[in-house]
Amino acid sequence: MKSYILGLDEIDTIIKELDSFINDNCIVILRGDLASGKTTFVKNYVKFLGLDDDVTSPTFSLQSIYSEKIYHYDVYNKTLQEFISLGLLEEFEKEGIHFVEWGDEKLENILISYGFEVKVLEIKKLDDKRQYIINE
Repeated sequence: MKSYILGLDEIDTIIKELDSFINDNCIVILRGDLASGKTTFVKNYVKFLGLDDDVTSPTFSLQSIYSEKIYHYDVYNKTLQEFISLGLLEEFEKEGIHFVEWGDEKLENILISYGFEVKVLEIKKLDDKRQYIINE
């Protein structure tokens, strides 16, 4: 586990750190309270990759795809069973980096049991900074 306390202007530090140990076919579960910066992290990661996609929270669409290689999910309003019944579990078989906002331990355990590489990034609000905790 690695932990960083950073301001928004330092977000590239955590993006580079996370990028150093994920591959092109990985699932990153993003955990944190409302407005902690989960979508902001994805937005900056996409920019770090040099992609021009407009990144927004997929809260109502459940899934957004950027440049056919970055998948972004928001399961805030869905139970694990709903997520599975919508066929979204099969989406993880597509090659690319998959970011899942609000993924809980049940989803994490299912994904690991299916053989997926899963990383967890927890984001905690600290006034004008964020604490980023990477669980490998």
